[in-house]
Amino acid sequence: MQRIVLFFIACLVLSLTACTKSKNDAPKQSAIATEKSPAPDVSVVSLTNGSTMKLSDLKGKVVLLNFWATWCPPCREEIPSMMKLNSKLAGKPFQMVAISIDEGGKPAIESFFKQSGFMLPTYLDQSGASSKSYGVTGVPESFIIDKRGILVKKVIGGMAWDSPEAVSFLEGLLK
Repeated sequence: MQRIVLFFIACLVLSLTACTKSKNDAPKQSAIATEKSPAPDVSVVSLTNGSTMKLSDLKGKVVLLNFWATWCPPCREEIPSMMKLNSKLAGKPFQMVAISIDEGGKPAIESFFKQSGFMLPTYLDQSGASSKSYGVTGVPESFIIDKRGILVKKVIGGMAWDSPEAVSFLEGLLK
């Protein structure tokens, strides 16, 4: 019995050693967005007109980058506050970029907006590259980017974007 146990331990050690790579062999990870670093430049497609927009085109504006989905209850709950925020900051150097991760793409999102009466400046990321660049692990996840293109805040989960605290924070970045 003792030989069998030793044999299994030896096999386990050998199998673990065979799967271990040195640091030099490990694939390089792409940079993931972190606070106080330049925001990754991503390209997304506008839901309304199909044009491509690069995040770097928005330098000089404060950006609220939000990843969401129509099937996500916390996402649906925060949409009205996002709509109010967008109206409140209209005419200022502010841009909301709501990126849908819905697999149904444009038809699913348009159907959701039509049924709910909601509307956000929505973009599609068909390749999933933007959510990977930002290290998105779930929805909703939001990123606030200052006028210089620096990621200043990451928010995981739903939020009341029209709250006095959120509006004050964003208006402070607009100065």
